[in-house]
Amino acid sequence: MPGQQWPGFVKMPIKRVITKGRVPVKIYTDDVEYAAMDQLTHIAHLPFIHSHVAAMPDVHLGIGATVGSVIPTKGAIIPAAVGVDIGCGMNAVRLSLKAEQLPDSLYRIRSAIEAAIPVGFDQHKKDPVKRSTVTALNVELERIMDKHPAITRMQGKKPYLTWVRQLGTLGGGNHFIEICLDENKDVWIMLHSGSRGIGNIIGRYFINLAKKDMGVQLGRLPDKDLAYFTEGAQYFDDYIAAVHWAQDYAMINRREMMRRVVDVLKSVLLPFEATKEAINCHHNYVAKEHHFDADVYVTRKGAIRAGEGELGIIPGSMGAKSYIVRGKGNPTSFCSCSHGAGRRMSRSQAKRQYNSRDIEVQTEGVECRKDRGVVDEIPAAYKDIDAVMEHQSDLVEVVHTLKQIVCVKG
Repeated sequence: MPGQQWPGFVKMPIKRVITKGRVPVKIYTDDVEYAAMDQLTHIAHLPFIHSHVAAMPDVHLGIGATVGSVIPTKGAIIPAAVGVDIGCGMNAVRLSLKAEQLPDSLYRIRSAIEAAIPVGFDQHKKDPVKRSTVTALNVELERIMDKHPAITRMQGKKPYLTWVRQLGTLGGGNHFIEICLDENKDVWIMLHSGSRGIGNIIGRYFINLAKKDMGVQLGRLPDKDLAYFTEGAQYFDDYIAAVHWAQDYAMINRREMMRRVVDVLKSVLLPFEATKEAINCHHNYVAKEHHFDADVYVTRKGAIRAGEGELGIIPGSMGAKSYIVRGKGNPTSFCSCSHGAGRRMSRSQAKRQYNSRDIEVQTEGVECRKDRGVVDEIPAAYKDIDAVMEHQSDLVEVVHTLKQIVCVKG
């Protein structure tokens, strides 16, 4: 906790360093809970971690591995570190519209988006994307499922229709679609989603398979959720293929949603053009990269790549600011930065502590749901995005500051 000491915990400028593991953990904030520090230490004990573990300013306790962590590994991958929302990430587009061109009432815009984009567990009633896209995805997925038929069984009835018709859908939880204004009063569309039900199934399947595959060695791990596949082992290449498929699916999902939101706005607003796509980026994923003189697998769980000159998106809560940023390529962070504000309290705690009146107050001026169904996403459940940004000033520079005026939640 801020202002308190913890064994093996050394304070440094901007970041802290945990020194209890086999490698250090370098943290870009003082605002980190004990449970998250324990989780980060467990990761740092693993024998294949390269150089160190980096934790971003939005760091908080996660399932399996810490949200806001960047984990470089040599010759092994931890499925639970990637998680079950494989390829979850952001997409943002600036429009040739100004704030004054929007209607006084934004309810029509929100309801039109909600009518065009299924949310929660819903899906489209017919195939939403081109047959060529579906065919390419299906060919690769069938290769994976032929080797691992349990993935098919886990999808239940009509698995093909489910994953195809969930393309271009939002999901629930912290996923959202927003209309925002930047510092120049330009209008933006920003959205957050991932690989939907199929990504969740692939993630859960391989997390459990890694535990089974490790056998008696599982008991030697500091946390069973850190079960891993080693390079050259029976299922390593299968997991790599599956996780990359889910990452591609998530990218297409966001692209299709963005296309549909643009079409919706064109039907209810003055004519406009989408001027520039800021980025379509993952923040739960694994990639092969070169850091500290080695080729490694970099797992970013709740972190985005911030290589020198690369654009990224860092959203706040549904009542706060968000940022379009340009990476500085900081090597200590493995060219990474935070993926958002980061949760301060669990969903269950937020539901106990707040009600619909609280969310009305905290989302004043935003056209959004304000009922108990979204209380777990109340702004107070998240860290202060401005403090998070201050702690990563050596990782990114701000290009645009966005404030949402419409927010669609699942």
